[in-house]
Parts: sequence; C-alpha cells; structure tokens
Amino acid sequence: MQCDNIINTLAPCLVQSGWNGDLANFASIFLGVIILATFPLLVTIVLIWFERKFAARIQDRLGPNRVGPFGLLQPFADVIKLLGKEDITPAGADKLIYNIAPVMMVMSVLLIWAVVPLSPIHVGMDLEIGALYIISVASFGTLSVIFASWSSNNKYALLGAFRVVAQLISYEVPLALSLLIPVMLAGSMSLVDITQAQAGMWFIFVAPLSAILFFISSQAETGRAPFDLLEAESELVAGFNIEYSGMKFALFFAGEFMHVFTNGVLMAVLFAGGYIGFGGLENSIPLLGIVFLFLKASVFYMLSLLIRNAIPRVRIDQLMNFNWKFLVPVSIVNVVMMAFLLKVVQALGIAPTPELANDFVANIPQTLVLFAGNVVLGLLVMNTVSSRIRKERLQESANRAIVPMGAGD
Repeated sequence: MQCDNIINTLAPCLVQSGWNGDLANFASIFLGVIILATFPLLVTIVLIWFERKFAARIQDRLGPNRVGPFGLLQPFADVIKLLGKEDITPAGADKLIYNIAPVMMVMSVLLIWAVVPLSPIHVGMDLEIGALYIISVASFGTLSVIFASWSSNNKYALLGAFRVVAQLISYEVPLALSLLIPVMLAGSMSLVDITQAQAGMWFIFVAPLSAILFFISSQAETGRAPFDLLEAESELVAGFNIEYSGMKFALFFAGEFMHVFTNGVLMAVLFAGGYIGFGGLENSIPLLGIVFLFLKASVFYMLSLLIRNAIPRVRIDQLMNFNWKFLVPVSIVNVVMMAFLLKVVQALGIAPTPELANDFVANIPQTLVLFAGNVVLGLLVMNTVSSRIRKERLQESANRAIVPMGAGD
C-alpha cells in the first residue's frame, strides 16, 4: 500500500507496520485533529497582514512595510511583543474562568472547521446535523464574552458584555433562519450533502436573498464593522476585554480574525458550491477542491474587509432596530416564500430528478422560479424601506417647519 494520502491511509499503513489496530486509528485521528486545528491558526497570521495591507490601500496608506519584505514579518513581531507583555490577572477575578475565556473564543471558531468539507475526501467529520452543529458551537463565542466580563470583576467589562451578548444572540435569529434555506434545498443538514447538492447549481443563484441575509448576520455575529460594538473604547474604556493583557488579549482578536475567514468558508460551502470547481476536476485531483474552496472563501472575505473599511459604525439602537425590525421579518418571510416556491416547483414537475440533480440544464427551470421569487421579495422589501424612509423625512421636515410660540422672543 502506498501512503499517498497520509490522513486516509495512515491507519492501514501503521497496521501493516505492526501497530495495534485501535492505536493506529487513534494516531490517524489525532494527526488529523492536529492538522485541522493548526491550519486555521497559521492562516490567521497571513490574514492579519493581508487585512492591514487591504485597509491601508483603501485609506491611501502603505500598511506594514518595515519588518521583513513587504512587511510580511510584522505579525510575527507583534506576537513576540505580546509574548513579552506582562500577564496581569485582577486581584478580584475568578482566575479559572478568567483564563478559560480567551481559549473558548478561539475554540468556538476551530470547532466549526471540524465539519467543513475541504474536498471530496478531506473532511473532519460528516455530521448529519452539521448545520445545527455550526449554530451550536458558534455560541461558545458568546459564552466566552460572558465569562471574560463576569470573571474580570470590572463593571465596565460587564456593561460591555451585556451589550455584546444582546447583539450576538439577536443576530443568531436571522442567521439560523437564512441557514434553513440551504438545508431545505439540499434536504439535509450535513455540510457534505449541502455541498454535493450544488453540483448542478450553486445556491447563491437559487436563493440570493438568503445568501445576503446570512452574510450580513455573520458579519454582525463576528462583531466586524459596521457592527463592531464588541470593543467600545469611547464608551466603556475597552469593553468586555478591558482587564486582559498580553497573549490573552491577543487570543480574542485572533478568534475574531479567524472567524471572519471562517464565515467566508461557510458562505462558500453553503451558497457557492464549496470545493466544487469546473469540469469535475476536484474529483480527480482532490487538492484542487481545497484550492476552489479557498478561492471562493477569499472573495467573501475580501467583501467583508471592504465593508469594514467603507461603512461607518452604527449605534447600538440602530444595530438592534436593524435586526429586529428588518432582518428578522425579512428572514421569516424569506423562509415561508422559499418553502412555498419549492412546493410549487414540485407540483409543476420542473424540479430536477435525483438522477439529474447534478445536471446544470436540468436545474435551470427550478432556479428561474426561485430566483424570480427572491427578486420580487427583494423589490418589495426595498420599496417598503424606501417608503418608510421617505415618510420619516417628511415628518422631520414638518416638525422643523413648526416654530413654537415664543421661540423668537
């Protein structure tokens, strides 16, 4: 046996070498876990450099350019600096929970990668409830914020956590509702099944409104601009992480950087076909599937960076109003509409049969119906929002025109 794929063939190779079967399986799984957990952490180092360069170009600056060629060693210099910072623990802090919180922030992101299909043969675990698993483990990030603020024994940190938790929990509602659409279209919660169901047509063309809702909600749940209320320097000194220093402080931001790219990966898996490329090349050369997945994820990642550096920060009341008065109602209507249109497609007999599910032409009739429904709903939402804004402006103009008696005395 040739050990050409170390993850898939390591256990049989070890057994042939005289290892115990259970021990060989454990070694193979352990190696896979190490690789899957280490890769996102290494990518984060590159992402920090790239994001700083990207922001610099938008703001007409150069960005990191002193440490190493093109500033490539700047993230390593930052890590060395943070390692040299004094690790301070407040006297009144709950030391156990205080030290666990930063680790939980990073762990909440790493656990998502466990169910992401990187290629047709590279996947950590194909869970039948993969979509539900993503929502569940992402909540660890919310718990880490609560743990960090409460254990710090600082009132400013606790006040910051109240606001953060309100934001994160609120935006999980439209996130989960938009995640229902790929599950409905694929007929499964497994991320592998959702990816394979897009072999004929990517879901971003079938349900573009759901993709937009998921992207916006994931941005807010990550805490990136314009929803960056997790850090509140102007109001609460720093926010929930005010009492942290050194590498513990850095772990919160490492989790954030990692989460942004992970959201891009999830967008690619749920709405852009994941590892599926062109001509079925990913089946003959599995490593190309990983390349296709990361190229798609990079597009969504750069879009999030552009939004972060182009749109100003919103207030907390605007943030909550946008969620509960706009995103949640639209998400609910979107789910109902998509469920109705899927039944209509089935009743008309234009849904692709299981034999033709991977055929592009066979998916066109269903795609046209569902895409048209998304366009109609999008136009209705835009018209409603436009009418509401126009009404508020007219009311504001009328209020300014009314001069109370005695105002000119």
